[in-house]
Amino acid sequence: MSRQLHIVCLDNPWPADYGGAIDMFCKIETLYKAGIKIHLHYFSYNQRSDSDVLKNYCESIHVYERKMGSMGVSRRLPYIVASRINDELISNLNKNEHPVLLEGIHCTGIIPGINKNKKILVRLHNDEKEYYRQLADATGNLFKKIYFKRESRLLGKYQQSLPKEIAYASITEKDAATFRNYNLKNVFFLPAFIPYKEINSLEGIGNCCLYHGNLSVPENEKVALWLLKNVFSKIAVPFVIAGKNPSKKLANISFRNKQCRLIANPTENEINDLLRQAHINVLPSFSSAGIKIKLLHALFEGRHCIVNDTMVVGTGLEAACHIAGNAAAFASVVMQLLHQPFTTEEITLRKKLMENTFSNEKNVQQLIQYLW
Repeated sequence: MSRQLHIVCLDNPWPADYGGAIDMFCKIETLYKAGIKIHLHYFSYNQRSDSDVLKNYCESIHVYERKMGSMGVSRRLPYIVASRINDELISNLNKNEHPVLLEGIHCTGIIPGINKNKKILVRLHNDEKEYYRQLADATGNLFKKIYFKRESRLLGKYQQSLPKEIAYASITEKDAATFRNYNLKNVFFLPAFIPYKEINSLEGIGNCCLYHGNLSVPENEKVALWLLKNVFSKIAVPFVIAGKNPSKKLANISFRNKQCRLIANPTENEINDLLRQAHINVLPSFSSAGIKIKLLHALFEGRHCIVNDTMVVGTGLEAACHIAGNAAAFASVVMQLLHQPFTTEEITLRKKLMENTFSNEKNVQQLIQYLW
């Protein structure tokens, strides 16, 4: 008799066009290939369109409306949790004995309603308390800042009250240590599920520096603006910024820098081409929560990577990157690497570091062990 599994996603996992969706979709795809029959449940919002793609991997698909605005607000629960508590979802999960994989802290508000004898595993995408604190620091919008700070405070209390008896799969070793400090007994490290299978980095010298990411996320826009103002205004080096939905502010500031080119909403193929053509991926981060899929993407597809400590802390990927502590150091390392070819030795190092740790097929077996 084949194994069957409920997966509850915080969002539509398709298209897999941001970090959380990539992890969720690649996990679904890999579980399907491992012979697991998947009953998918997800919350529809953010105008992410439904797609027939998911039908290729799922036995059944159930879509729920997230409670938006005041309907999802709770005095004691974080909004990301309270807005996803859904009685129909709980009822559907309780119709059989199949185990449940909950994607994100976001979906854990339903745990009290799930049958006590049912196996539950929570995928931790982030230390959400810290993530929302850093979102508050990154935004200049007063109302967003107030919301992010409130959410961070509520998440801090909520994460400490998570059920102790179920298992938690953390996306980094650093986050695993954080959640173990909440006295959760069964927290283990499960690397991100990603679409990149092997190192495709090219040897030699590329043609520009590149920063890529979802530019509608406040932290990513803050990084792009920081690079423009503090690094690439000081050195005459071709610089490309690429990503989803850049703001008018970012477009205007990048236009003023004659060395900079802004590419809005590139396709997956275009991003891959940019990564392979670039000589240096410049990837600082102001948020240490979770793992940045864009860093993994750059290490699988691109040449040199310059990061700060915040980007790589707790990832084990430090040896594959050049680390700079401030804007002057970023500019200095860019100039050092500008005429330094990317070599076979560096590609070999990446293979050793990456291809075993981020093997979807290996990691799905660990997931299956915890679910059955």
